[in-house]
Amino acid sequence: MEILAFILVSIGIIIIPGPNVLVVVSTSIAHGKVRGLQAVAGTSTAMLIQLGIAALGTSWFVSTLANGFVWLKWLGVIYLLYLGVSHLLAVRSAAKAQISAVGTFQRGFWVSLTNPKTILFFSAFLPQFTTPAISYLLQIAALSLIFWFLAVVLDSGYALLAHKLSAILKTKNLAKYQHGVSGALYLSAGTMLATTKHG
Repeated sequence: MEILAFILVSIGIIIIPGPNVLVVVSTSIAHGKVRGLQAVAGTSTAMLIQLGIAALGTSWFVSTLANGFVWLKWLGVIYLLYLGVSHLLAVRSAAKAQISAVGTFQRGFWVSLTNPKTILFFSAFLPQFTTPAISYLLQIAALSLIFWFLAVVLDSGYALLAHKLSAILKTKNLAKYQHGVSGALYLSAGTMLATTKHG
């Protein structure tokens, strides 16, 4: 029952669009579903690192680490704003900018990793679903893997849905506005990251 509650709460948290989802969606719209899924691979890899730190670190270590890397958050904000402005400037030309698999992976990875408050969230959220009867680390590891798996599946779903939206834009001869939509999403993600509390 406890695990079912964890899964339901996790799904609720993951499906609420945050910087990761907005980056995945904007990448899929602008560059296609393959690139969107590669962005998911990037955000998921960064999430594994964050989950690992939250699971293995003490509350003092996690809090110090997250609060000490406020500058990392602002690098992420600047990067997202740069991506947003670049896409908006590309609206005039319907030409599709080329981006490599490594580029989309790194885009997802760095956007996800530059939100250090995620580590604080994991360190506060996961322990709520543990029980003293079982090894704490074992439970945290299992919960982390479940959360990560759900995030990969749901974020991939966002990537595929965004690709469908992209196809609709193309059929209506609005391909050049893909950049506009992507640019707006990147700027939204940057604003969202900038306005996160505690830094």
